[in-house]
Amino acid sequence: MMPPEIQTPIRSNRPFASAPTFSTFNGGIGIGSGSGSFSSSPEQNPNNFRSSSKNPRFTPSTFLHNNRIAIALVPCAAFLLDLGGTAVVATLTLGLMIAYILDSLNIKSGAFFGIWFSLIASQFAFFFTSNLYSVFNNSLSISILASLFCAKTNFLIGVWASLQFKWIQIENPSIVLALERLLFGCVPIVASAMFTWATVSAVGMINAAYYLMVFNCVFYWLFSIPRVSSFKSKQEVGYHGGEIPEETLILGPLESCIHTLQLLFLPLVFHVASHHSVVFTSISDLFLLFFVPFLFQLYASTRGALWWVTKNQNDIRSIRVVNGAVALVVVVICLEIRVVFHSFGRYIQVPPPLNYVLVTITMLGGASTVGAYAVGMIGDAFSSMAFTAMSVLVSAAGAIVIGFPMMFLPLPIVCGFYLARFFTKKSLPSYFVSVLLASLMVMWFVLHNFWDLNIWLAGMSLKSFCKLIVANVILAMSVPGLALLPPKFRIFTEVGLVSHALLLCHIENQFFNFSNIYYFGLDDDVMYPSYMVVTTTFVGLALARRLAVDCRIGPKTFWILTCLYASKLAMLFITSKSILWVSALLLLAVSPPLLLYKEKSKVASKMKAWQGYTHAGVIAISTWFCRETVFEVLQWWHGKPPSDGLLLGSCIVLMGLACIPIVALHFSHVQSAKRCLVLVMAMGLLFVLLQPPIHLSWAFHSDLIRAAHQSADDISIYGFVTSKPTWPSWLLIAAILLTLAAVTSIIPVKYMVEMRTFYALGVGISLGVYISAEYFLVATILQALIVVTMICTSVFVVFTHFPSASSTKFLPWVFALLVALFPVTYLLEGQLRAKNIFREGIVGETAEEDNKLTTLLAIEGARTSLLGLYAAIFMLIALQIKFELASLMRENFVDRGLAPNRSGRSNSASFPQKMRFMQQRRASSVATFTIKRLATEGAWMPFIGNVATVMCFIICLILNVNLTGGSNRAIFLLAPILLLLNQDSDFVAGLKDRQRYFPVTMVISVYLVLTAMYRIWEEVWHGNAGWGLEIGGPDWFFAVKNSALLILTFPSHILFNRFVWSHTKQTDSTSLLTLPLNIPPIVITDVIKVQVLGLLGVIYSLAQYLISRQLHISGLKYI
Repeated sequence: MMPPEIQTPIRSNRPFASAPTFSTFNGGIGIGSGSGSFSSSPEQNPNNFRSSSKNPRFTPSTFLHNNRIAIALVPCAAFLLDLGGTAVVATLTLGLMIAYILDSLNIKSGAFFGIWFSLIASQFAFFFTSNLYSVFNNSLSISILASLFCAKTNFLIGVWASLQFKWIQIENPSIVLALERLLFGCVPIVASAMFTWATVSAVGMINAAYYLMVFNCVFYWLFSIPRVSSFKSKQEVGYHGGEIPEETLILGPLESCIHTLQLLFLPLVFHVASHHSVVFTSISDLFLLFFVPFLFQLYASTRGALWWVTKNQNDIRSIRVVNGAVALVVVVICLEIRVVFHSFGRYIQVPPPLNYVLVTITMLGGASTVGAYAVGMIGDAFSSMAFTAMSVLVSAAGAIVIGFPMMFLPLPIVCGFYLARFFTKKSLPSYFVSVLLASLMVMWFVLHNFWDLNIWLAGMSLKSFCKLIVANVILAMSVPGLALLPPKFRIFTEVGLVSHALLLCHIENQFFNFSNIYYFGLDDDVMYPSYMVVTTTFVGLALARRLAVDCRIGPKTFWILTCLYASKLAMLFITSKSILWVSALLLLAVSPPLLLYKEKSKVASKMKAWQGYTHAGVIAISTWFCRETVFEVLQWWHGKPPSDGLLLGSCIVLMGLACIPIVALHFSHVQSAKRCLVLVMAMGLLFVLLQPPIHLSWAFHSDLIRAAHQSADDISIYGFVTSKPTWPSWLLIAAILLTLAAVTSIIPVKYMVEMRTFYALGVGISLGVYISAEYFLVATILQALIVVTMICTSVFVVFTHFPSASSTKFLPWVFALLVALFPVTYLLEGQLRAKNIFREGIVGETAEEDNKLTTLLAIEGARTSLLGLYAAIFMLIALQIKFELASLMRENFVDRGLAPNRSGRSNSASFPQKMRFMQQRRASSVATFTIKRLATEGAWMPFIGNVATVMCFIICLILNVNLTGGSNRAIFLLAPILLLLNQDSDFVAGLKDRQRYFPVTMVISVYLVLTAMYRIWEEVWHGNAGWGLEIGGPDWFFAVKNSALLILTFPSHILFNRFVWSHTKQTDSTSLLTLPLNIPPIVITDVIKVQVLGLLGVIYSLAQYLISRQLHISGLKYI
C-alpha cells in the first residue's frame, strides 16, 4: 500500500483480489531513469518517481502531515511534562495562554514568538526542576546528554508549531521547506529514543534494545517511506505514467541513508553498550537485533524505502530477494535458539538431533513460504507447485514435532495442501477445509497436553480455560474465511467477530484481574501482563476499522467491536472485577451518537427525537449499573467511602457528559436540549461540590456500597466527629438552579411579571436563609435582616434587567432600603452577639477575660463577613447598572446608524480618514445624549450605579485594612472597581467615556500618597504627647528626607492624571523632564510606598510620552 499522498487512482475492480504481489514493485516507489527503468506501463508501475530538471514551484498550503507528527511528538511532550513537573506545566500553560490571546487578537507574529518563548522558558524550568541527575544514578555526563536530548525534542515541537503559521510560508518559503525536512529527518530518531526511555522507565531495562528496535521500525515506516512535501507543487505527478518528481519528496538521500543506518545498527549498539558485561552470553540476541530490522527494511523497500540506493528496479528486486533469504535463515535459527527450544522445548516430542532438523524445516520452510508469497514470487505454475509442496512439508514436519500420531499424519498434510490451494487458486472452500482440519489438530494438542491436569488458573479450572482457548482459536481461524464471503453472508462474519471479542474480553478479564491479587509474596509472578492487554486492544481496533473500511462488516458491528476492545483499557487503571463489562456497557450507551449516525444527512437532525430520548434513557440506566464502579473510583480517590451526595452528583455529571454527543452532534439546533443539558450538568456539579444530605433509596444502594458505609474503621480511628448541618446547601442549590433556569429561559421570567416576582422572591429567600443559617447563627432578628437584604438585592437585579411598568418608581426605594440596612445590620450584629454571650454569666476574672477576647474576635469576624457580603451586593448592582447603560448606548448607536458590523468592527472602518474622525467626534456625544434621555426616563440608574460603586470601593478598602493591614498591592486590584462609574447629571456629570480611566489612576495616586504620609507620620510619632523632635535628630532627618522624596513624585502623577482627563497632547519634553525626578525616590527613600510612587511615576511618564507620540502620528496621518 502506497503512502496516501502518492497513491495512484488506478484500482482493481475484481471482487476477490489476490494477495499483493511485490515482484514488480506494485504499490511501491521507483526512480525511473532512462534505460535502467523497468516497464513504463502505468498498470505495472503505477507510482514511480522521475527526476526533474527544474525544481517544482513552492505552493503555500496547510501542513499535511500533522497526524503523523502528532503520533510521535505528542507522547514525547507528555513524557517531558511528567519529567519536568508542576513548574514546567505552569510555565508552558501561561505562555501558551498568552500566545493564544495574541493569536485571537490576530497578532500572528506575536503568537509565533509567544510559542517559542513559552517553549524556551519551559525548557529553562525543566533544567532547574527535573531530577535527571538522580534518575541516572548521579551520572553527570548521562544527565547532561539527557537534558540536551530533551531540549532537542522541545525544539522539534517548536518547529512543528512553526509550520502551522501560514504567514511564515508566504514570507519565508525556503525556511518552511527546511523546517519540514528537519522534522522528518530528526523526529524518527528522537521519538524512538524517547519512547524507549518511557517504556524502560515503566517496565525495566532487560529488553530495552528490543523496545528500541520496535519503535525504530514503527517510526521508520511513518517517516522514512518517501513522502511528498506539503509545500511543493504536485502538478507534474500526473505525467509520465504517474511518476513522482524526486524534488517533491521531503527527505533526500542523505537523510534516508541515516535513517537506514539507525534502523539497522542503533538497537545492536545500544544492546552492546547496556549489556557489555554479558553481551556474549546470548549471541542470538545480537543477530536478532540486526537481522530483524534488516528484514523490515527489505519489506519497506516494497514501498520505496531504498529509492536512494539505486533507481534500477531489477537491482532493488535482487537486493530484496538475496538479502532477505540470508536474513530469514539467520532470524529463524536465532528464534529457534532464543524462543522455541528455550520456552517451548517441553512440547517437542522428537529426540535430538532429529528435533533440530524438523523444527528448522518447520520454521524455515514456513518463513520462506510466507516471505515468497509476501513479495509476490508465487505467480506461475512452477512456483505454485513449489509453494504447495513446501506447505505440505511444513505441516507434516510441524505435526511430527508436537507428537501428532503417525496414523493421523495425513490430517496435517491435507490441511497444508488445502491451505496452499486457497492461496494459489483462491478457492474459499479450501480455506474452510483447512480451518476444519486445523481445528481438529488444535483440539488434539490441547487434550493431549493439558486436559488431564487438575489445575486452577485465575479462579477457573484448566479444562474450562482450555475450552475457551479452543473456541477462541477456532473463531480466529474462521473469521478470515467468513470475511471473504459475499455480502449477503456478512452476518456470519459479524457474529464471529463479536463472539471472538467477547471471549477475548472474558479471558483477559479473568487473568488480568486475577494477576492483581497476589499471595505469599509472589508479586513477580504476573499471570497476564498489561502490555498484552494493550496489544490485543489496538490490534483488535485496527482490524475492526480495516474490515469496516472494506465493507466487510456493518457500522453496528464496528460500533460493538470498538466498545468491547476499548473497554479493556479500563482494566489498566481501575482494579475491579466488573470494570470491563461496566465500561463496555457505558461505551455502548455513549458511543451511538458518534458511530451509528455518521452516514445520515447533515441538513436536518441526524437523530429523531424519540431516538434521542431513548439514548438518554439508556445512558441513565447504564450509569445506574455503573454506580459501584463510580463508588470504587471515588473511594480510591478520597481514601474513604464517598457521601451519598457526592456519589449521586458524580453519576449525574457522568450522565451529562455522556449526553453531550447527542446534543452537540444531533440536536445542536434545539435550544431546549442544550438548556436541559446545562441544568443537568450544573446540578451534578453542585451535588459534587456541596454534597447535600441525601438518603438514597434502596434501588441506588448495593451490597458493596452498604458494606462500605457500615464499616467501623473511621470511628475506630477518628472517633465520633460532630458534623456541621449541611441542609442549607439545598437552598444554595435551588437558588443556583433557579438562576440557570431563568437565564436559559426555561422559566419565562422575561415575559411574565408575576413569574419574575416569584422568581426574585424565591432566589432572595433561598440565598438569605442559606447565608443566615451557614454564617450568622446568632439572633433571629439579624437573620431576618439578612433575608430582607437578599430579597431586596434579588428584586433590584431582576427588575433592573427585566423592568416592568412600575419598576422605575419603586426600585430606587428598594436600593435606599438596601443602603439603610447596611449600617443597621453591621451595628446590630455586634450588639446581639455580645448580649447573647454575656447573658450566659461569667465565673471568675480569667473566664471573663477569655470570654471578652472570644467575643471581640467573633464580632470582628462576623462584621468582616458582613462587609464582604455587602461589598459583593454593591458590586453586583454596579455591574448590572453598567450593563444596562451599555445596552442603552448600543441601542442609541443603532438608532443613529452607527451600529458595529458582524465582524465586530464599526462600519466606519470602510470610511475615508476624514469621515472616520467625524464619526468619532459624533460618537463622543452619544454619552451626553443618552444621559439627557435618561434624565427624563430614569435618571436614578447612573446615580445609583455610582453610589453602589463608591460604597463597594470603600468597603473593599476597609476589608483591605482589616485583612491585610493595608497592603500596597491591593489598591491596584481595587481601583479598577471605579471603572463602573457612570456619567450622571449630578454626581459625576463630567465623566464621559474617554475619561473612564481617570478615577482609577487618580485613586491609585491619592491612596499611595496618603498612605505614604501616614507611614512617615507613624514612624516619627512614638505615641507620646508631642513630636519629641530635636533639631538635627534622626526623626527630623527621616521626616524631611522622605517627605521631600515624596514631593518629587508629584509632578509625574499630576501630569499623567491631567493627561488622562483631558487627552490633549503635551509637549514631548514635559513628561520626559519629570521622569528623572522619580529616580531619587526609588533609590534613596526608606518608605516602600514612596518607592512604589516613584516606579509608578516612571511608568506614567513613559506611557504619556508614547501615547502622545501615537496621537501626534495619527494627527499627521489625518492631515
